[in-house]
Amino acid sequence: MAGNNAWEQRPVGRRPTETRERRRVLIVCEDTKSACDYFKAFPIDPKRAEVIPVGTGMNTDSLVEESMKYKDAACRASQPYSEIWCAFDRDSFPAPNYNRAFELARANNIKVAWANEAFEIWYLLHFNYHDTGISRKDYKAKLKKSGLEYDKADKTIYTQLKDRQATAMKYARKLERYNNELVSKFPERLNPSTGVHKLVEVLNDLADLGDVD
Repeated sequence: MAGNNAWEQRPVGRRPTETRERRRVLIVCEDTKSACDYFKAFPIDPKRAEVIPVGTGMNTDSLVEESMKYKDAACRASQPYSEIWCAFDRDSFPAPNYNRAFELARANNIKVAWANEAFEIWYLLHFNYHDTGISRKDYKAKLKKSGLEYDKADKTIYTQLKDRQATAMKYARKLERYNNELVSKFPERLNPSTGVHKLVEVLNDLADLGDVD
């Protein structure tokens, strides 16, 4: 049931058309390359989706705290975001910080597009389903075996994988169901796991809205 797990987010119902037209989303990325470039590549009017790379020096929970500052500033300026997302990897960050990031996000109505261990699990799911542990150092070799010559700084990954996105969504949802059935409710123990597909759904919806008038 939604809400029982730290990584599950409060469901949001379908917005009325006039509200959807005004949607304004902020994405705060811990990664300044792969994830950031991937999200920026979606064909969306930048007035609808703003992607901010904070940098790899930012821990997972401190990234959420930084997002809270953007949220407060936007509200003070009477220009609130309809959604704020944090995108971060598990990497080698301490488990307490990683788990606290989810708790902070839920408490402050901030959504998370996480990946355990690394964002590249989302890319792998474009080719095959995975539910066994993968070390971040192994992703590049697995992607090459799948036919993708992966470079973290390559800004064309979105274009290269676009035709396989439906497959990735299917496998990501399958992995989500698998993780929801596990006894462990601690995000740091769930390798692999990801919530990137939920943000991708939002970005595809924004792309369908077209440009802001």
